[in-house]
Amino acid sequence: MSTKRKKLVVLTGAGISAESGLKTFRDMNGLWEEYNVEDVATPEGWHRDPDLVLRFYNDRRRQLKGAQPNQGHIGLAELEEHFDTVIITQNVDNLHERAGSSTVIHLHGKLTEVRSTANPNLIYTVDGDVNLGDRCELGSQLRPNIVWFGEAVPAMDIAIDIASDADIFAVVGTSLNVYPAAGLYRYAPREAPIYVIDPNDDVTVSGMGGRVVYIHEKATTGVAQMKELLMEKYR
Repeated sequence: MSTKRKKLVVLTGAGISAESGLKTFRDMNGLWEEYNVEDVATPEGWHRDPDLVLRFYNDRRRQLKGAQPNQGHIGLAELEEHFDTVIITQNVDNLHERAGSSTVIHLHGKLTEVRSTANPNLIYTVDGDVNLGDRCELGSQLRPNIVWFGEAVPAMDIAIDIASDADIFAVVGTSLNVYPAAGLYRYAPREAPIYVIDPNDDVTVSGMGGRVVYIHEKATTGVAQMKELLMEKYR
């Protein structure tokens, strides 16, 4: 008789993609490629200068094309061989999917999608640039399908349900400063161990008692260490 596989839920952030060459807000002191966050990642910035915002995300899309999944992404994908694995990511890139992860929830949207400004449910896949004058079928301007600061996170309820059903919860490469995503680990059941992978000692989870395992490494090496620990514990 086969036993049910443990459910591993992994929350990932910018740190895992940084190792593939994609810069993070945390490393840029609130700047992203020399742009102010308020100008390119808020509804107010979009209303002020939509052309600037579109050009910014066009640049990010080009940068993503040149990036490759790293061993952190690949290691998480390989864990699907042993665990029922779900990735909940704050990242807008597609590196988890390209590494082979089959279930990825994007909390903050996707660089590879745009949506209608008239109807947020009209979402389109995009490969190249998006410019002013590019419109949806309703005739409204297309915007990046990105959840900007100050906007609701549509996938949050789904993420909470997934976290609430975890046997194991892991946090990889996120500063745990951006809410509501930063609080997801609190929804993990009391008996679920929590693994935190980040090279920075100041990335901590509170109120979880002794069930937290800290791995102070970058994702590329930390995921491999976590995999060893999980295989020892659950094989």
